[in-house]
Amino acid sequence: MLNRLRAALRPAQARPDRTAPRAPDGHVLYAVGDVHGELGLLRRLLDTIARDHAQMVERHGPLTPVLIMLGDYVDRGPDSRGVVDLLRGGADPAGRTLDDMLPGFTRHCLRGNHEQSMLDFLADPLAALRWLDFGGPATLRSYGLPAVMEGPAVLQAVALSEALAAQLPPSHRRFLDGLAYQVVYGDYAFVHAGIRPGRPLAEQTAEDMLWIRAPFMLAEGPHEKVIVHGHTIVPDVDILPQRIAVDTGAYRSGRLSAVALHGPDIRVLDAQRAGPL
Repeated sequence: MLNRLRAALRPAQARPDRTAPRAPDGHVLYAVGDVHGELGLLRRLLDTIARDHAQMVERHGPLTPVLIMLGDYVDRGPDSRGVVDLLRGGADPAGRTLDDMLPGFTRHCLRGNHEQSMLDFLADPLAALRWLDFGGPATLRSYGLPAVMEGPAVLQAVALSEALAAQLPPSHRRFLDGLAYQVVYGDYAFVHAGIRPGRPLAEQTAEDMLWIRAPFMLAEGPHEKVIVHGHTIVPDVDILPQRIAVDTGAYRSGRLSAVALHGPDIRVLDAQRAGPL
């Protein structure tokens, strides 16, 4: 497997200001961008994270490792079901669980707009039809369902919602229902899409944390914390004074990215598509 692994580790990228944010002392934080059904890339990146953590311990001594998934596990890519199953505690195709891959890690899986749209479709398919237009069919197929059914669109949506509810394992539903919106460590706040500038973290709305783009992406002033986020695709991990964008468009670029945060250091880890694991 290792000779097929094409994962790159890029050097720390300096921040332009002199008051660099810090991860909590004694911790190393790994934040992973939008997976979108790319189970193979996720497995490769988790293996890279495990090796990086081992190297960090060799250099710095014992560290508390934390994995933070930034949301959007489903839709667009080929294996949404496999991604959800691994993240909720199931085994990958090689029989490995997250505990096997990343022993001793604290893990946080955050909610993305695609998970929310999937849940909305299950709750009220007629009010959440847009899920079928931006990635939902790939998730349906991964659960063994057709992307379309016979009959008028309204009846198709209801039938697909009912079929998905019946096909979705209870453990997957519990995982999706339990996804948090944000988590804070040290000088960093982690959230799927971003935040509403000028509003305290404790007062952010679910809508903004899942969907915001321009008001957040264009804001230049400092926030309460440095925001680590996915949602908006960037060609390379974008490290700015006020935010770090980690979504490098795995489903279309073939590259899944993460940032490793230790003290004031920020490093980028990538996994690239290669042969089968």
